[in-house]
Amino acid sequence: MSEARARLLGTATRIFYAEGLHSVGIDRIVAEAKVTRATLYRHFPSKDELVVAYLRGADQAIRDRVGEALGSDLPAADIVRAVARAIAEDIASPGFRGCAFLNAVAEYPNPEHPVHKAVLAHREWFLRTVVDLLARTGETPPEPAGRHFVMLRDGAMVAGCLADPAAVRETFLQGVEGILRFRAGSLAS
Repeated sequence: MSEARARLLGTATRIFYAEGLHSVGIDRIVAEAKVTRATLYRHFPSKDELVVAYLRGADQAIRDRVGEALGSDLPAADIVRAVARAIAEDIASPGFRGCAFLNAVAEYPNPEHPVHKAVLAHREWFLRTVVDLLARTGETPPEPAGRHFVMLRDGAMVAGCLADPAAVRETFLQGVEGILRFRAGSLAS
């Protein structure tokens, strides 16, 4: 990645997350990244492509964190806990403003739009990953538990910027423990 592209993407990531996608103009990104408009359009032919690149970067960061947990020698339930703790840490981070993907889909509701499709691709991967992990923690079908985990995560991401993050984190982690207890109980049946 060229230095200019990295600056553009870094600048866009910071501003898009803090202020929203539609509210940030190309002129501001160009000015803060200290590049020309021609440089921006050479790397990202449209603002939508810059937004998709921003989401792909956010997706990769989450995949990397989940990959670290998956690469450990921990039992599956502890890997689920590690993923949940990473989410809880994000909620407590300075400048937390919710989920980049939920925020993006709220601004791009058309399911045919590339930004919306990028959000769905991330969510499909995340759900599939959680379901695969939960399949190793019990014998009942893991899909409902995976959907439950993702819904708890979505709620925590929204509540985390509206309420006391400590309480939100605690509630989210308790919910994940409830899922794991249910799954463990299905092994005893």
